[in-house]
Amino acid sequence: MIKRESLFKIGQFTKPHGVKGELSLVTDYELSADLYLVCEMEGIFVPFFIETLRSKSHTVTLVKIEDMDTAEQASRLAGKEVFLPREMIEEESDLLAWDEIIGYQVVDREQGPLGTITAVDDSTMNVLWAVQDGERERLIPVVEEWIDEIDPEKRQIHIRVPEGLLEL
Repeated sequence: MIKRESLFKIGQFTKPHGVKGELSLVTDYELSADLYLVCEMEGIFVPFFIETLRSKSHTVTLVKIEDMDTAEQASRLAGKEVFLPREMIEEESDLLAWDEIIGYQVVDREQGPLGTITAVDDSTMNVLWAVQDGERERLIPVVEEWIDEIDPEKRQIHIRVPEGLLEL
């Protein structure tokens, strides 16, 4: 049985593409056809094997799942979160799933501690961290170039936010 802890979220299927069972997958992760994808179906994590892949844009990959040959069959996966087993992620990768950073403290190089991540909004191309500091909540865009360090031991993320952004 596949357990949630053994998975890494890489994106989400949006809708069938065409009539031959392809699905649009919104992801920043570079996939290869020798991988398998996992989706939660009725409370159980189920593997789906890739038949073909083709890039539609830098954030959308068209995926054809084995034995899924119609848009109707593919529509069962529309809207589902897509995961990879952690062992399939490259060894040197320090990637964390979004739900793993909930509770991490965000520390800015100039302003010091900003608060704790309470939620991650990855429903659009611009991912946002909801950072709570007492009564105040800030939405901070996640920009790779702003991240100096992620310290899993201390559960901290050190960032460099451009001047003025936090005052918005």
